[in-house]
Amino acid sequence: MNSPSRLPSENPRRHDLVFVRPTAWRSFLETRNDLADDPLVAGWVDRGWPLIARRMAPDEGHGVPLGLPLPPSAGKRRIGLLMDPAGIRSVARPPLLSTAFCVAPTAWIPTLGTLNHMAGRLGVEARVFGSLAWCLLTGLNYLTARSDLDFILSLPHPRDFPELMTELGSIDSAAPMRLDGEIVRDDGASVQWRELYSGAREVLAKTVGAATLLNSAEFTGGSI
Repeated sequence: MNSPSRLPSENPRRHDLVFVRPTAWRSFLETRNDLADDPLVAGWVDRGWPLIARRMAPDEGHGVPLGLPLPPSAGKRRIGLLMDPAGIRSVARPPLLSTAFCVAPTAWIPTLGTLNHMAGRLGVEARVFGSLAWCLLTGLNYLTARSDLDFILSLPHPRDFPELMTELGSIDSAAPMRLDGEIVRDDGASVQWRELYSGAREVLAKTVGAATLLNSAEFTGGSI
């Protein structure tokens, strides 16, 4: 389902799956009276389910910033926490797009297929996060009629970048859902594909640690 787990000493990137130790999870729950009696939250880590790496909020404190998004049946609550690095067991990349067909709505399958085929043709790695990924990871129903397709595409070779943008525009125009995707560089910085598609001179590049305005050419050809 995911790429091989990495050592917990490696800093997670945005959208990475972070598997925490049960003892660390129980210690966290002891600080949150509002969560300790919620059976879904309390048993989350014991089921082998991950949390997700997120961006640190200003003045938030020390630790690894993680999130736990609950499904619509649990109110779509978003739980944020800081985890001591010692409590992290392993880190993995989000699921590959190719593994998510089995939980996708029937109406989404053609779009997923076209996106996956394009990624393979251009040598781009395609992964999913958001509602579709959480369906796959937990077996719970995260999708609603208003759900977006959240995906990550690795930055292609510069000669293929214009074709990638053109293809994404075509896929988006025919898709039954909104395409809410990001283009990510090898250093982990990511930009919403629509910003790049619009031809904006400056784009917002996000990492776990910061959000930085960059010249679009700098994003596609340089590093933060």
